[in-house]
Amino acid sequence: MSNTDDYELKLETLLAMTDDRVKVPVNVPVGIYIQEAENLYRWCLDDKDALTGVGLDWELVADLPVRIGALTEAEARWNTERLEGPEAPKEWKEQSKIAYDLRERLIQLFRFAYRDDAELTKAVRAIDKGKGHANMIQDLNDLCALGEGNPEPLARINFDMSLLDKADETAAQMRRFFARATAERNRLNEAKTIRDRAFTHLKEAVDPIYEHGQFVFRTDHERRRGYRSNYMYVRRRKHYRKSSPEGIKTPGE
Repeated sequence: MSNTDDYELKLETLLAMTDDRVKVPVNVPVGIYIQEAENLYRWCLDDKDALTGVGLDWELVADLPVRIGALTEAEARWNTERLEGPEAPKEWKEQSKIAYDLRERLIQLFRFAYRDDAELTKAVRAIDKGKGHANMIQDLNDLCALGEGNPEPLARINFDMSLLDKADETAAQMRRFFARATAERNRLNEAKTIRDRAFTHLKEAVDPIYEHGQFVFRTDHERRRGYRSNYMYVRRRKHYRKSSPEGIKTPGE
């Protein structure tokens, strides 16, 4: 089967996984973890009797290729979304500053123009009270409506009425940008969530195989070395060397 087939086969299992089970790959790059899982699969095939003899469920080994394929595809999809997808959020970030500046400008002008009218002053305060992006977009609509309904005080301060049309147009534009940015963020979050779950699903097979292999071959160094992450082994040795007093050798040297 292809990686895509593996992904589709495992998707229901991944989505059913409870959040408290999910592990995030922080200690090892996913690409390296995938390769080490593939190496483990090839390595342990000759040790079936020994591993099952101490209680390993061989189905975990048999299922490794599908779990590896599912994670490979999930990682590829996550990288595609992460590296190629964030155009709408960038667009929103650039344009939202302009929209917020327009909102603030209109609030200041309206406060001054309507300062002698208690009801209009109250209306401006109510518009200015809200927070957040969605509220900013609605504020532009509300300011446009308030200005169009009460133009005389604005005319007395030489208010540029074209700003009301600009507020209306900007609100419509920002609503589209916001929807697109939100949709892209949701896709990005979904891709990462599935990647993390696919990593967890593979790890839940790899860890028991490592554990049983380390036990079975506890006195056979050559065979035991196939039941560990070489990446993490090298990292630990480097860390030990850095933290050890000068002249003291690390274990195994």
